[in-house]
Parts: sequence; C-alpha cells; structure tokens
Amino acid sequence: MPKEEIIIKNTHRGLKYEDGVLVNVLEAGRYELPPEEEGFWIFKTRRPKIEIQLVDIRERDLTIRGQEILTSDKVAIRVSIIVQFRVTDPQAAIHEVENYEERLYSDVQLAARRSLASMTLEEILKNRNRLSEEILTDVKESASSYGVAILRADVKDLIFPGNLQEIMNRVLTAERLSEAQLVEAKTKAEVQKINAQTQTEIDRLEAEQRAEAERKNAKIKTEIEKAEAETQAEIERLKNEAEIKSLQELAESAKELSDNPALLRLRELETLKELSKSANARIYIGFDKHMASDED
Repeated sequence: MPKEEIIIKNTHRGLKYEDGVLVNVLEAGRYELPPEEEGFWIFKTRRPKIEIQLVDIRERDLTIRGQEILTSDKVAIRVSIIVQFRVTDPQAAIHEVENYEERLYSDVQLAARRSLASMTLEEILKNRNRLSEEILTDVKESASSYGVAILRADVKDLIFPGNLQEIMNRVLTAERLSEAQLVEAKTKAEVQKINAQTQTEIDRLEAEQRAEAERKNAKIKTEIEKAEAETQAEIERLKNEAEIKSLQELAESAKELSDNPALLRLRELETLKELSKSANARIYIGFDKHMASDED
C-alpha cells in the first residue's frame, strides 16, 4: 500500500501521537505516515496508530467584548479588550487546558474585572494605559502555564451609561475648551514676551547708535578744534615772523638812515611829496619854536 504524507507549514507545529501517546513535536516539513493494515492482523506484528494534531503558532487577536463591570466607585461601565497572543508551547497549549483560546478569554475577562474594580471612574479615564498594563501583568504569567505568550492587552472601548456618557461628553468638551483657552493665553503671553524682548533690543541698538554717533561727533569736534588751534597757532607764528621781519627791515632802514644823513633827507622829501598830493594834509615845520622866539 502507498504511504501517506503530511506537510506541516512554518505557521504550524504538529503533535505526533502513537496509539494516543505523544511521542514528538514536529517542526515544519514533509512527513510520511505508514499505511493502515488490511486483512487479518493476527499473524502480523501490529503497527501503532499514528495521529498528528496541528497547532497554529502564528500571532493572533482575541477580542473580549462588552464586559459590564463595576468600578470601585460603583459606576457600571462596559469594556472591550483586545489581546494579541501566540502559542509558544504547542504541547502545553493542547495538554494543559481543554481549549487554550477559551481559557485565555476567561483569564483576561477576570483580570479586567479585578483591575476595574480597584479603580475609580476618574482613574480609568485619566489612565487607560494603567488598566491595560494591569491586565497584561495579571494574565501573562497564567497564560504561560498553558503555553501561550501574551504580547499585548489593550482596552479597546469604554462604554458608559447614557446619562453618564452625556455628562462625560460635556466634561470633555469643557476640558478641550479650557485647554484651547490655555493654549491661546500662553500663545498671547509668549507673543507679548517676544514683542517686549524685541522692543528692548531695538531700544538697546538705538541707544548704542546714538552713543556711537555722539562719540563720533565729539571726536570730529575735537579734531576740528585741534585743527583750528593749529591753524591759529600757525597764523600767530606767521604774524610774529612778519612783525619780526618788519622790525628787522625797519631796524636795517634806521641804521642805513643813521649812517647816511643825505639818504634821510631824501626820504623826508619823498614823504613831503606824497603828503602834498592830499588837500587835507597839514605840515607843521618848527612853528612853535619860531613863535616862542618872536614873543620874547
């Protein structure tokens, strides 16, 4: 008789049983199964009956829907939880519990009840992550005992009673409005702060520019005064030199006249000639002396 074959994909593992006894956990691959015997087996050696049970080891999601639970402050809420898990020990998953998915569902459900019962509604609303973390911590260890690893356990939905839902919506709306107003106030304060800093910087730059202009003007004024002083000093020097030169020339002229009486007389005549050209000129030559003699 032809032999039977079974192919196990990478997504699964196979539990191999011989006459109901687990003998091996098969990895992915192709396996041959012995054919079943026909006819009278009394005179033959009996072969064990081979069975292979496949176990899915892929990551999967499990949703716990609409669990109504009382919080510590006696508010009834309905919670939905999504759990991501995978089978890590196929033998334990099949042998330790009757149905590992149903067992996981129950474990998560009970963990959620314990966590929610210990928290107030306000705590749940403010910190949903804490609820998810507590459920994950609570279930993770127990699930590992039957070959299942919990990857995530997150609160998917929280449903409140009708009137409470309306109140919560109003509260959330008020909080969002308050947050928006706070952001607006902070933005306005920040803008005012920036404007004040900008104006301060502008005033500082203007003061620096004025001080620099005053410094330059003072420097220019000082240089002008210095130049004027140097010019005046040069004028005085030139004036003094001219006066000295004039005096020297007069001294030389006086010496020449003193040394040459005839030249002095000639100079007098030239002076008289020049005076005679003016109608208003008056010349007095020794009149006082002669008049004094006549009176005597």
